[in-house]
Formats: sequence, structure tokens, C-alpha cells
Amino acid sequence: MNVSLEPLFRSIPPGHPDETLARQVDADRLPTHVAIIMDGNGRWAAQRHLPRVEGHRAGIDAVRDTLETAARLGLDVLTLYAFSIENWKRPAAEVTTLMRLLKRYLRSELDTLLSNDIRFRVIGRIEELAPDIQDELRRAVERTAGNTGMVFNIALNYGGRAEIVDAARPP
Repeated sequence: MNVSLEPLFRSIPPGHPDETLARQVDADRLPTHVAIIMDGNGRWAAQRHLPRVEGHRAGIDAVRDTLETAARLGLDVLTLYAFSIENWKRPAAEVTTLMRLLKRYLRSELDTLLSNDIRFRVIGRIEELAPDIQDELRRAVERTAGNTGMVFNIALNYGGRAEIVDAARPP
């Protein structure tokens, strides 16, 4: 892989603590695809004596930072496992909040995806999500389809058992 880390270096202010860390990155050893299971937002909030929703809001900032850094590093693909089938078992108010945050994220970050040449894709059983969420997801996928930079996958309504069932179904 022939990657230049210059975009990463340009994004860090001189003297910032991340500058030393960034200079230690070996571009030749970077993976082409990184997958992250998003977990721990509720625990993060509880440790700070905050409502769980505040942890989910903080998670959005972490997603933004992760996405921008992955693009600057020159990764080919970033996949975030964001909402599994098991997450439907959470309290209805929390699920509603998570879906509202997802919708807000898609609307607020679409310009960032476009300006950074990031192609957005969705994996999982999105047909089981609410129609308004499906529309937002579809809009983001369509608007970024022509982008040729990093691919940003978000896994929604996914699960190990579901994936096995889907794989075993005849076409």
C-alpha cells in the first residue's frame, strides 16, 4: 500500500500531543479495512453520572473523529457496527433516541462525506428499520455513490444468527 500521511499531518496543529503520535504511524503497516464495534456509550455516561443518551451523543463525536482520521490515514474501508438486532431489546425510549441520533447524524454529516470523497454504504437488515430512517440512509448512499475515496460502511440491524440465515437463503 502506497499511502501518504501528509493529510493527517496537515490536520494536526503544530505542537499538539497528537503530532508525536501521528509521526509514529508506519504507513506501510496500516490495514486497508478497519471494523469497529461501537460499544460502551452507556457505560461511559454512567461513569460520568450522565444519562445513557449523553453517552450516545458523545459516541457521535467519536464517530466523526474516527471517520475523519481514517480518511486522512488513507484507509480504503471503515466499517462501524452501530446497532445490532439485540439492541432492539433496549428500552423503547433509548431505541427511539438512537434512531433519532442516527437520522440527525446522516443529515448533519452528509456534506462532510461529500467534501471528503467518502462513499457511504449500509449493511444489515435495513428493510426492518422505520421508513424515515430507510429514506435517510438511502439518500446518503445515493448522494455519495459517485465518491471514489474511502468507503464508510455502517452496520445496522445486524446479527450473527441473522447473517447465517441470510447467507443460507436461496437467491
